[in-house]
Amino acid sequence: MNRVLRANLLLLLTAVIWGGAFVAQDVAMDSLPPFAFNGIRMAVAGLVMIPSIALLDRRHRARETSNGQREPLQQPRSKGRLANESRLVAIGGLCCGVALFGGSALQQLGIRDSTPGKAGFITALYIVLVPLAGLLCDRKIRLSLWMAVALSATGLFLLCFTDRLTIAMGDLYLILGAIFFTAHILLVDHFAPRVNCARLSCVQFFITAMLCLPAAALFEQPSWQGVWECALPILYTGALSGAVGHTLQMVAQRDTNPTVASLLMCLESVFAALAGWALLGHILSMRELAGCSAMLAGIVLAQQPWKKGLQM
Repeated sequence: MNRVLRANLLLLLTAVIWGGAFVAQDVAMDSLPPFAFNGIRMAVAGLVMIPSIALLDRRHRARETSNGQREPLQQPRSKGRLANESRLVAIGGLCCGVALFGGSALQQLGIRDSTPGKAGFITALYIVLVPLAGLLCDRKIRLSLWMAVALSATGLFLLCFTDRLTIAMGDLYLILGAIFFTAHILLVDHFAPRVNCARLSCVQFFITAMLCLPAAALFEQPSWQGVWECALPILYTGALSGAVGHTLQMVAQRDTNPTVASLLMCLESVFAALAGWALLGHILSMRELAGCSAMLAGIVLAQQPWKKGLQM
């Protein structure tokens, strides 16, 4: 199979896995409070990432053998360089973990008062917010992105605001969560080129768990019965959506175009809506469907290649 096609299929599978995670998160709210659920699933993700790191290292060595030479990440490194990389992994993992903690906590609070379909589309706002954050760095914004913002804002209005122009608290949590996920993506973009991505991901999962579990102990009253009842959602969102999903993303993005990768991964919002309908019987109203359509159009438009003459 062509490597690019295989990579795109892996990214499509990742979007399916992530879309299904919204249903698992929704089901989990019947048995575990948000911080407890997030803390346990992030700890599971971190533990699963440990053997994933070993597998990725073997992949690097296999490529080194097949190419007859070392890849850049496999070049002999001095103790000073190794110490510097370890320091960057620790700092990057801490920063990314804090942002992931904020995003995942707010998302979980939002899902409690929303539906997987709406949650998926509102969370996907980060795809529009990330390039908009470039304004802080004095970057020019292309016309197509402003159009994407307008479409997404229209979709958000149709999804979240009622006829009385009020917004549900759950939807507000999801919007704030999307801002944290935007910060997380920007932090990953800063640290990932400088360190081993798998190790960075592993550290961020454990940092998030270390922040969630004390919060659960202070503000919630989880039970072992609730943990047992949530075993399947925990394993799905921790091992499959967290560790496996992120590993698939990293492996696949080596062999495909970044724009194509973003478009494929943003389909998680569509799969979240489909999974909510198929597994939980959640049906979106015509107004909400129109909002989802507008947001999906904005998400896709935001990922179109930059062209001269379209910036403002």
